[in-house]
Amino acid sequence: MRFDGTIFIQIASYRDPQLVPTIHDCLLNANHPENLRFAIARQFREEDNFDNLDEFRNDARFKIIDIPWRESKGVCWARNRVQQEYDDEQYTFQIDSHMRFAKGWDTIAIDMITMLQNKGYRKPLLTAYTSSFNPDNDPAERQLDPWFMEFDRFIPEGAIFFLPATIPDFKTRLEPMRARFYSAHCTFTLGQFSTEVPHDPNYYFHGEEISIAARAYTWGYDLFHPHKIIAWHEYTRKGRPKQWDDSANLVNVNGVTMSANDSCHLRNRKLFGMDNIEQDVDFGNYGFGVERTLEDYELYAGVSFKTRTVHPYTWPQKLEPPTPNWKNNPDIYPTKESYEKDMGRNWCVDIWISGSDVKVPDPSIYDFWYVGAHDENGDEIYREDLPLYRIEEELAKSNCSFFLKFCSNKRPVSWTVWPHRTDTGWCEKIGPTTVKLP
Repeated sequence: MRFDGTIFIQIASYRDPQLVPTIHDCLLNANHPENLRFAIARQFREEDNFDNLDEFRNDARFKIIDIPWRESKGVCWARNRVQQEYDDEQYTFQIDSHMRFAKGWDTIAIDMITMLQNKGYRKPLLTAYTSSFNPDNDPAERQLDPWFMEFDRFIPEGAIFFLPATIPDFKTRLEPMRARFYSAHCTFTLGQFSTEVPHDPNYYFHGEEISIAARAYTWGYDLFHPHKIIAWHEYTRKGRPKQWDDSANLVNVNGVTMSANDSCHLRNRKLFGMDNIEQDVDFGNYGFGVERTLEDYELYAGVSFKTRTVHPYTWPQKLEPPTPNWKNNPDIYPTKESYEKDMGRNWCVDIWISGSDVKVPDPSIYDFWYVGAHDENGDEIYREDLPLYRIEEELAKSNCSFFLKFCSNKRPVSWTVWPHRTDTGWCEKIGPTTVKLP
């Protein structure tokens, strides 16, 4: 790896009208544009014209891989192709093709990496679901709070989904926030990451980010969210064709034809050893590293893939890692079993109530609604008390609909809504009603 400040910028673009504006903005706002080295997988359709890169083809800083749109095999495949162009640059910056950049973003990112290295982190990695912008009203609609990635849920197929949220103390924070998860649209780290933790071209879309988070951690990378904005991302996909809309994306897995996304989910479950699926894959360079174990990552992040459970420190408390566990905090968890006892499944209970069941002339007569989820014995697993403003919001609609999101080792079987009035106390219960779960 060189130590000359060069930055290997990875862009996988699929028929994106924002590609050229993204490149221009990246160059314009860099303090040292001469140090940027772009590798771009341009998945294009001739008739589009909007992603023509001819103006950059004679620029030595650019490597452009032209891929006819019908030959594309998905974003992970394209990102892997880009990473093959890595040429020993000191840093790498993986971005999407629809972004804008803070003034001096390159210096800001390198300074954070240097700060973390000086604190003893040998391989720091900056990543985030970056704050949003609207290209139709830019820069007026740029979100100015830096975001971190919080746990959302295990989806039925096995991958973990994340949500962006504002870093709570970003105004006073002097260094990046420790991160559990990885964003493929904004990652800045050492250049060698491109060869140590390459994107698996056999992945299609879902599962990409959680697999790389765990693989990076096992390769010795420490994950952080930038406490200062480096870039903005456009999330709506408005006006951009999607590769999955243009192609049937069917693949053959051991003689079985399935969608590329189903194949990706299956591969991801095999990687993490989920659902007792037979492990018949040699992941090779796309597997876990040798500096830490998968268990190390699970304990750090406060998740378990085999049991699809999460620690309350991770969610719903949403506290900065590492998660307290039986290895790093034996005063709280003297044994592995005591730690695992606190792990719970995350549940989302959807509740729908006909407006006629609760309609009253004046919603303000309520001071709260009890909303609870119960197990098979009718015992309460989880409870929320909805305040007046939420009650007024729901009663203004023809039907009331909301959901409970919580962690528990017990499966929710039913829900109950129990309004409480300021004058007469408890009203008639609504429910218990059977829970519908995926």
